[in-house]
Amino acid sequence: MTGYAIDITGAAKTYRGKVRALRGVDMRVHRGEVFGLLGPNGAGKSTLVKILMTVIRPTKCRGTMLGRPVGEKKTLARVGYLPEHHRFPGYLKGWQVLDFYGAMAGVPRRERKKRIGELLELVGMGEWRNKRIKQYSKGMRQRVGLAQALMNDPELVLLDEPTDGVDPVGRRDIRGICQRLKEEGRTVFINSHLLSELEMVCDRVAILVQGEVARQGTIDELTAGQRYYAVELASAETAAALAGAVGEGFDRGVRVEGATLVLPTTEPARVQPVIDEARRRGGTIVSVRLGKPSLEDLFMQAVTDPNTGDVLRPGAAGAGKGGKADRGGKRGRR
Repeated sequence: MTGYAIDITGAAKTYRGKVRALRGVDMRVHRGEVFGLLGPNGAGKSTLVKILMTVIRPTKCRGTMLGRPVGEKKTLARVGYLPEHHRFPGYLKGWQVLDFYGAMAGVPRRERKKRIGELLELVGMGEWRNKRIKQYSKGMRQRVGLAQALMNDPELVLLDEPTDGVDPVGRRDIRGICQRLKEEGRTVFINSHLLSELEMVCDRVAILVQGEVARQGTIDELTAGQRYYAVELASAETAAALAGAVGEGFDRGVRVEGATLVLPTTEPARVQPVIDEARRRGGTIVSVRLGKPSLEDLFMQAVTDPNTGDVLRPGAAGAGKGGKADRGGKRGRR
């Protein structure tokens, strides 16, 4: 058995009109991890998920899902799926939605009855099981959607924007469910644009930009070499003056953010002279901390043109010569 729940190479999709939604995606998702796929609108996230679920056919794709070739429909019996913008019939009751999708997945009636109760309680909808879907809020529909994705007791769960329309309490609950699924040995693949949510729950992430994987790995791997010390002073004026005095000692330069000096180093020995200089000048040190870029910082780096500093416009790239001109060629893993 392969150690990857998803292992794909060169996934590409070109729609009519020569719109290239995916431009050769390489991605590996380990079994038993929570994996996050993020990217701006139009980056190709939902297209990739739909290829995995055989909803659309790729122009090209090699690889496996749960050890079987991508596109093999038999594999889907072991996969749970919450699509983006799903709609359940408003006349159905909550338990009927789960019963219907469980039956479609081939779950025996007795097992369906047992799992319906367990899953509705898991997603916090037990008291609403006999209410019709048309009475549910958007967040409640998302909770029921998550429950239906688990009806077939899947090994791999694909969640496309699972917290869309969900309040903070609901988002916390969904994070807890994802963690529980991981502890049970299942693999969770989350497609989302809510960076803070992914940062809290994911073991690894991939950033998709204009149909290509810009970066992939753990947060620690992606921030390697970008950690820093932040020295907060009592005033912005002191920070600016101090930056001018100590900046030459750092290869990548010292950044000033209000009253805080951002020093591009992880070595305490290089920070101490800065503190000494601040005290010599009569400055008051409020705090000193070791920091690292957030997932939002990494995301903005990935979607910003390094030559112009412009943020890439959302949308898939065209197939012609100009489709990627603003990025300067094909992007690989970093």
